[in-house]
Amino acid sequence: MSRIDIHVGENLDVLRTLPSGRFHLIYIDPPFNTGRIQRRTQLRTVRDDDGDRLGWSGKRYRSIKVGSRSYADAFTDYLAFLEPRIVEAHRLLSPNGSFFLHLDYREVHYAKVLADAIFGRASFVNEIIWAYDYGARTRAKWSPKHDNILWYAKRPGAYTFNVDEADRIPYMAPRLVGAVKAARGKTPTDTWWHTIVSPNGREKTGYPTQKPLGIVERIVKVHSNRGDRLLDFFAGSGTLGEAAARNGRHAVLVDDNPAAVDVMKRRLAFAKPKLHVLRKYVRKSRPTARTRAERPAKRPAKARRR
Repeated sequence: MSRIDIHVGENLDVLRTLPSGRFHLIYIDPPFNTGRIQRRTQLRTVRDDDGDRLGWSGKRYRSIKVGSRSYADAFTDYLAFLEPRIVEAHRLLSPNGSFFLHLDYREVHYAKVLADAIFGRASFVNEIIWAYDYGARTRAKWSPKHDNILWYAKRPGAYTFNVDEADRIPYMAPRLVGAVKAARGKTPTDTWWHTIVSPNGREKTGYPTQKPLGIVERIVKVHSNRGDRLLDFFAGSGTLGEAAARNGRHAVLVDDNPAAVDVMKRRLAFAKPKLHVLRKYVRKSRPTARTRAERPAKRPAKARRR
């Protein structure tokens, strides 16, 4: 059975408590430094013939706003923020481990120079492009519709790559390869076409910048083995944790955002995650009225024996 550990605390503080060389795969999806407030509205839908949403079989539903989640995605010195965390990632990787850094066009080129300096240029293996086609477009430039994922190996040439575990994709011109190959599909290249998390889909947690399970699960299956230990220290909605738990891996997830921790606890309830709160965060994490109400009543203290 997979073991999932959720650590509540500033990730650099938590990382420094973890032993070196213990993780076979580290995937992080840090803030992209967009300079904007990232916000997602949480909705619930109810059946309503006059509703604003159209569902299956022509049935209509009405949306009800039940809350929102947001955070500021802006750093005055982004590389200074990333550097000590990538240094820790290098320390924590096992000798045959892989590190995946998920960013976008704004910072990926600067981050690659930084990661090259920490891991060594020879340890850089691939840049994966996750391409999607969703959202608004601009008439001022080519609309950016992709993310960048940098893959580094702890030691050049020594890493896990279970290519047969990758989900196969259809040929773009199936008639040119024959019926047998077309039916089997092909292995992906370094460009991955995959939809974002659907705003109305079952996978959506309501957490800002949630990444699709399909993208992270491909990384988990190909770049680790059953029983391996995985780490995500910008855990957010816990996508790596779900991918690990569903595929027989163990995972350590780190985040200091109470909203993220709440989402992860609900999302990963099937895996029975263990919660660890960094000592300095105990006083900061004061219980809400809801959590106080959910706690069992205290039993009266037993009289001391004399």
